[in-house]
Amino acid sequence: MDAFYASVEQMDHPELRGKPLAVGGASERGVVAAASYEARKFGVRSAMSGVMARKNCPQLLFVKPRFTRYKEIAKQIRKIFFEYTDLVEPLSLDEAYLDVTHNKLGKQSATLIAKEIRQRILDKVGLKASAGISSSKFIAKIASDINKPNGQKTIPPEEVIQFLEELPIEKFFGIGKVTASKMFQLGIFTGKDLKSKPLEFLIDHFKNSGEHYFNIVRGIHNNEVKPNRIQKSIAAEHTFAKNLTSEVYMLERLEKIAEELENRLNRSKVAGKTVTLKIKYSDFTTETRSKTLPYFIKDKVVLLSTVKDLLYQGKIKNSVRLLGISVTNLNNQTKKKEEVMDVQLKFEF
Repeated sequence: MDAFYASVEQMDHPELRGKPLAVGGASERGVVAAASYEARKFGVRSAMSGVMARKNCPQLLFVKPRFTRYKEIAKQIRKIFFEYTDLVEPLSLDEAYLDVTHNKLGKQSATLIAKEIRQRILDKVGLKASAGISSSKFIAKIASDINKPNGQKTIPPEEVIQFLEELPIEKFFGIGKVTASKMFQLGIFTGKDLKSKPLEFLIDHFKNSGEHYFNIVRGIHNNEVKPNRIQKSIAAEHTFAKNLTSEVYMLERLEKIAEELENRLNRSKVAGKTVTLKIKYSDFTTETRSKTLPYFIKDKVVLLSTVKDLLYQGKIKNSVRLLGISVTNLNNQTKKKEEVMDVQLKFEF
């Protein structure tokens, strides 16, 4: 979806249409959750502080997020997806992968299906969407950003390699600013540059991600669209109006966060073994401390007790602007299938 939260607000409130709009907080600690395209022209982006957003665009209008409404709209959109295929893998409220290889309507063109779905979303919901169409999730994801807003891009299999070779490295899905900067220092600016590096070189410089980069630039990405993605973590965090300097005040805030996390775990009907404390300092550096227990937990008392141990595990280096608790290693993980030996079949030709 195009600027989903902001577009929903402009749809529901006509007086906001055509104006620079940010969904989020305008206060000193406020953060932009989404920005309309009118606001993006001024450099306003999601995850930007409200103060910086206002500095970039003095006439910027702020509205509080209404996640219940966004979820309601997302369900309407997802219902349209399921008219075409059951292979729908949501990435978030406003984005999903669809495998339309064998679609319910028997249509032979993924490009025309994408165009039809976008039109149905506009007609039934009133919002604009963009799409990327290709032979893998990785390429389709990159393609979906090329003709935004309200557009689509198809990259057929025979064009994938050339497309990737010409693509700026910072446009690769999953390569963020830090990794891109490291690649620039290594002389990697395009997919072609990345492709020229041997596997050993990439593993040496990027560890476990090296093999992934080696494969994707060659168009090798065989991950299937998985309709029932298993949730791997549940978290809750708070950004504070004023920085915290005392562990006593931090524990007070952590108690409320633990209570919120307990509610989320109960709603998801899961428990977990690994508890992680997230600490973001006033200089925006982030530290995490984790502990794995021998049993599954979801009770706020146990959560808080574990987090308390983590808090006092090391020195607090600076004043704290954000605290968070997450639980991973959840009990919703399915057992691994028994290993099956692959047998190469031989045919007469």
